[in-house]
Amino acid sequence: MSTENVPAWLRTSAGWSWRLIALTAAVALVFWATAQVQLVFVAVFLGLVFASVLSPVADFYGKVMPRPLATALAILSAFLVIGGMITYVVASVAGQWQQLAGQFDTGLQQIVDYLESGPFGLTVTLDQINQWIDQGRQWVTENSDSLVSQAAQGAGSVAEGFAIFALALFCTVFFVASGAKMWRWFLDQLPAQHRMRWDDAAGAGWYSFSGYARGTVIIAFADGALSFILLSILGVPLAAPLAVLVFIGAFIPLIGAPLAMIIAAVVALAAEGIVTALIVTIGIALIGQLEGHVLQPLIMGKQVALHPVVIGIGVTAGTVLAGILGAIIAVPLMAVAWTVFSTLRGDRPQPGLVDPHGAAPDVEDGPGDSSGDDGEGKDAAGQTA
Repeated sequence: MSTENVPAWLRTSAGWSWRLIALTAAVALVFWATAQVQLVFVAVFLGLVFASVLSPVADFYGKVMPRPLATALAILSAFLVIGGMITYVVASVAGQWQQLAGQFDTGLQQIVDYLESGPFGLTVTLDQINQWIDQGRQWVTENSDSLVSQAAQGAGSVAEGFAIFALALFCTVFFVASGAKMWRWFLDQLPAQHRMRWDDAAGAGWYSFSGYARGTVIIAFADGALSFILLSILGVPLAAPLAVLVFIGAFIPLIGAPLAMIIAAVVALAAEGIVTALIVTIGIALIGQLEGHVLQPLIMGKQVALHPVVIGIGVTAGTVLAGILGAIIAVPLMAVAWTVFSTLRGDRPQPGLVDPHGAAPDVEDGPGDSSGDDGEGKDAAGQTA
């Protein structure tokens, strides 16, 4: 049989082309399948996030009590901490609402006066602002039917949200309590010659995922603490509740931190004037820069070994594909995918992360460490404390 008269470069390009097409089709199939069960996917994802954060707490409690009881106590502790922060914010705002409302009116009048006589030559009067408010009310009246329909849809979304949270909590309980046993069961279904590679790859992926989740909590706490210091120095009232809002906003990409910054600036404007409000805005913006350029590389540099350009493109693509949800899950999914791929390829994504013949002594074991442990003291993916 004669050899085809085809250049080598063309044969190589054709080989890579059909592989790329097959890979693209596989990725598209995964996205399509995920979209069909989006609620379940989100619930499982949240369950893994909760498990990665609560597992160290459960490991700590597990030193003096059975694992199921330690799991329940860890989840209860999380509810108490989050519920306490929300209650503190609501109670603090309610206690000073009347005072802040009066201060806010004064601050709004200062802005109007500045716009009327400021250096930009704007002519915005209070009458014009009232006219805009009246136009907004008229628009709401004219579009009330559409708004009611959207509110009904929103009620359905709220119900779906509760269902997602309930399923996520259900998954979290089992991930934290018996994640190692679940992972070993999965490994037992694979051919024996492939179990070691799957175990190593999953261990590397869980290292990245759990590191990202825990790092996000640490960074959010740092943002809240720095915001509290800044607001306290400037004498802004409700510094602690506003710092809690910054802490919560750090978990919501793109809009969470800016929204918390706007709320803090409005309170500063109402209480201390426009100069303090500008200082608060600049200060919280600088805290955001400190987070992006110092805290994230320092805390999550090893676990999320992605270039900032890759992270930016991934977050943008996730936002286009799935809105805020896509922005939230883009970075951890990319980090896990790259770490698993690198491990399966035979690389070591992070120094000392995965050793094909055993975990490094200073790094957490990967999921499903089948060394005979009964699963006690391990988290959702079988990771030791």
